[in-house]
Amino acid sequence: MKQTILVTGGTGFIGSHTTVELQQAGYNVVIVDNLSNSKIEVLDGIEKITGVRPAFENVDLKDLEATEAVFKKYPQIEGIIHFAASKAVGESVEKPLLYYRNNIVSLVNLLELMPKYGVKGIIFSSSCTVYGQPSKENLPVTEDAPIQKALSPYGNTKQINEEIIYDFIHSGAPIKSIVLRYFNPIGAHPSALIGELPNGVPMNLIPFVTQTAIGIRKQLKIFGNDYNTPDGTCIRDYIYVVDLAKAHVKAMERVLDADGDAIEYFNIGTGRGLSTLEVVEGFEKATGVKVNWEYAPRREGDIEKVWGNVDKANKVLGWKADTPVEDVLASAWKWQEKLREDGVM
Repeated sequence: MKQTILVTGGTGFIGSHTTVELQQAGYNVVIVDNLSNSKIEVLDGIEKITGVRPAFENVDLKDLEATEAVFKKYPQIEGIIHFAASKAVGESVEKPLLYYRNNIVSLVNLLELMPKYGVKGIIFSSSCTVYGQPSKENLPVTEDAPIQKALSPYGNTKQINEEIIYDFIHSGAPIKSIVLRYFNPIGAHPSALIGELPNGVPMNLIPFVTQTAIGIRKQLKIFGNDYNTPDGTCIRDYIYVVDLAKAHVKAMERVLDADGDAIEYFNIGTGRGLSTLEVVEGFEKATGVKVNWEYAPRREGDIEKVWGNVDKANKVLGWKADTPVEDVLASAWKWQEKLREDGVM
């Protein structure tokens, strides 16, 4: 019998791609999303790709009663992948309580209900932000690198949630968890039926690049060209969202069926860093489209360079991010063109 997985935030960017990979791997998926940062039409894209429309519940996970109703309605849920969270760094600085309430209460509610409804495990969507700016000797950063003080309330909620999961399992709760710390997800499904759809001005580099290339934005600003990096621009580990989604499938297999530790941590990235300038020039090369950009002063809170050591995920999960970056950048452009074709933007 197919196992049923609850995907919170499943109509979002990473959640929708993970739902596709789960369904293609033979799982049943129930999506819970309050659509605060996504659109219901994403379900149409998932259905076109997989031939299956996932079950969907419009629920705010801060509401314990409404969340419990989901478990009552779908008693066969065995695992949870928890994406649902507010995620804009700048907004979290302006509205810290919104972030603490949304990101922490939703997790606490899920954890509280898991033993009651026999849910075996939870994959938590964490972030490389927990490492802050790693020291030189800790690059590429491993899972054992020290956790640094968060630079934003958003980053702090990731750290706090990791601690909450640890404390709950340490207390003897009968669940397992895998915490995936990912680097910078980019790109879109090769079908161009789902992708990243930011509300308003994009916070992430790639949507800003594609929106500038297609004429929605006048100019891309590269913040800072005087960092201690080969070309002076910040370095990040950019991972293809489809590769990232596949990591969740591998992690879910391990949580449900393998004899791993009760809680495990994995970096999910490519294992190499690309500078902002390399990404912009790579996009132009992959698509043949010029981007109007200029340098701008450094942006507060930006980390100079971080990329992951992903040996543990490669060996233990049997997973690897292996899509060429040219293909990833081309997929982002194909998605942007589809949005224009559909009159979305």
